[in-house]
This record gives sequence, structure tokens and C-alpha cells, in this order.
Amino acid sequence: MELDLDESSLAIGRIERALSRIEKALTDRANRPAPAETAANDQSALKAEVVAVIGELDRLITEAKRG
Repeated sequence: MELDLDESSLAIGRIERALSRIEKALTDRANRPAPAETAANDQSALKAEVVAVIGELDRLITEAKRG
């Protein structure tokens, strides 16, 4: 299945939003010391965002190679 332009644009939008959330979380973390529990939760959330970005990029790359 080939990604059309709309699907590609949506995927890129999801990547941009996830990267913005990662950037904000890292900035917030740098600006305030957090208790260990909060830091662990923040780290888990950041890992999930990174995994989502990598998944979207993999999907786009795979489809680009096919098309």
C-alpha cells in the first residue's frame, strides 16, 4: 500500500507534534528539578514519544522505497 500525499502530510504532522512535545518536556525538565517518581514518569513518556517518532519515520521510509 502506497502512502498518498495526505497520509504523508498527516504522518509528518504527527512527527512534528511528537518532537515538539519532546522538546517541551526536555526544556521543562531542565528548568525544574523533579522528584524521582516524576522524573521516571517523564522518562517513560519521552521514550514513548521517541518510539512513536521512529515508527512514523520507518513507515515513511518504507513507503518511499516502495513508491
